[in-house]
Amino acid sequence: MDVRRLTVDASAAGARLDRWLAERVPELSRARVQTLIDEGRVRVDGRPRKASHRVGPGERVEVEIPPAPPETLVPEPLALTIVFEDDALMVIDKPVGMVVHPGAGHATGTLAAAVLAHAPGTAGVGGPRRPGVVHRLDKDTSGLLVIAKTPAAYDSLTAQLQTRTVTRRYRAIVHGRVSGGSGVVDKPLGRHLHDRLRMAVLPRGRGKPAITRFTVLERFSQFSDLEVRLETGRTHQIRVHMASLGHPVVGDRVYGGRIGRAPLPIPFEGLALHAAELAFVHPVTQARAEFASPLPPRMVRFLSHLRG
Repeated sequence: MDVRRLTVDASAAGARLDRWLAERVPELSRARVQTLIDEGRVRVDGRPRKASHRVGPGERVEVEIPPAPPETLVPEPLALTIVFEDDALMVIDKPVGMVVHPGAGHATGTLAAAVLAHAPGTAGVGGPRRPGVVHRLDKDTSGLLVIAKTPAAYDSLTAQLQTRTVTRRYRAIVHGRVSGGSGVVDKPLGRHLHDRLRMAVLPRGRGKPAITRFTVLERFSQFSDLEVRLETGRTHQIRVHMASLGHPVVGDRVYGGRIGRAPLPIPFEGLALHAAELAFVHPVTQARAEFASPLPPRMVRFLSHLRG
């Protein structure tokens, strides 16, 4: 890890952090600087700041620069469960344990590499290392996601996500008995102030808007089965929001905590979180396309055990 430490001189006061840093570290493009800022790898006087932060004289800026990933992705002919495919897009049912695109510690075996092998035409759609990837699921989350096969489909689907017209419903088993029949979590999310690998609920004005709606399907003595609908799609949104209510997702070692949590009655792989329904407007036909994925065996077994 290359760590650079710089001090803002008076002549640069008022410049945007991303622009100032790109000028001071010429081997970094501004886009790369913005990525490092988003990942929490840039700190000003010891605290993460946004790319738009205006630097002040005497501020100390520290940036961690990890090795840059390769610019190209190598296709890998891995098995994919394809729910639907045409010339514009694919809907894939991702298994638990598969990473969507390459990142730190996950250079191979990704869904993106498998997509590139299956549909070479996706190369360059949306980005060289994320061919056609419109949205993602965590490694330990299973379920449905859509892949764009053309630039036009990519633009249409990403626009639908931004306008919140894509329907995404999940099933989640969480710790504790969730009170009431349904609820809404409306709490801004952003990078944790002290741990760049985690997300956190932040004060309004500091994080990005995030809204999660949930309905209780079934309660047990120490767990609850929920249907969850995303209105926004922030990183780790369901996991952070449910943990903020004191009901972390089963299997979540990052946000689950350990104090007062009931032990799992049986061994469990991954997160008890499954993207069960996905709906959007097809970019070509303009018809509403709806897809569903059955609850995976690991969650079926867990619920059966709780009911037993």
